[in-house]
Amino acid sequence: MATILLLEDDTILSRGIRIALEKSGHQIISAASFFDGAAACAKHQFDLYLLDIGLPDGNGLDFCRKLRESSDRPILFLTAKDTEEEMLEGFRAGCDDYIPKPFSLQVLREKIRALLKRAGEAPKKETEDRLIRYRELTIDPDRMTVRKNGIDCGLTATEYRLLEYMAKNRGRVLTRTMLLQQVWDVDGNFIDENTLSVHVRRLRRKLEKDPSNPEYIITIFGIGYTFGE
Repeated sequence: MATILLLEDDTILSRGIRIALEKSGHQIISAASFFDGAAACAKHQFDLYLLDIGLPDGNGLDFCRKLRESSDRPILFLTAKDTEEEMLEGFRAGCDDYIPKPFSLQVLREKIRALLKRAGEAPKKETEDRLIRYRELTIDPDRMTVRKNGIDCGLTATEYRLLEYMAKNRGRVLTRTMLLQQVWDVDGNFIDENTLSVHVRRLRRKLEKDPSNPEYIITIFGIGYTFGE
């Protein structure tokens, strides 16, 4: 399953595309304007972008150029602008492929499949099997990312390693020494005794609805922590 941004201001077309792609197992985040698309990119990490060029408050080409400043994920234009020069302009802006309107949904699905495969992100059962899911959290060891309700939690590398180790050992009591040795790879006696506590507090602020009453990282007083129930 891929997470896809669909930037299209035609609400009927957008709904039809979303329904078709969700049936293929993808998660679709829809936006109808340049502003809404930028806001979605700030909240989500996407595997592929479907962009219209004509937008009510901007231009899909400019959106594509902005994406290319920080992302190498596939970009596919869906647009009525289908002259050779317009298509070349899309490729110059950084898109990977171009589908002129009107188009077949089957062709769109195949284009997406090919782009994801080329990018190494085609949906695979083995990739899904590696995901760690608990309540609203999804931990992806391949990307070292954590999402809560589909939104990236913005963990640092150390916070991620700590959470992944705890999640992989859900239900076990993990002592402070075990965690320090596993995450920092040194004898716990040589680590500031507040290091673990600081990182746990930061994780709780990013993950918990109420950090003072945690549901994910539970303190075992005098010993350490456990993840979940």
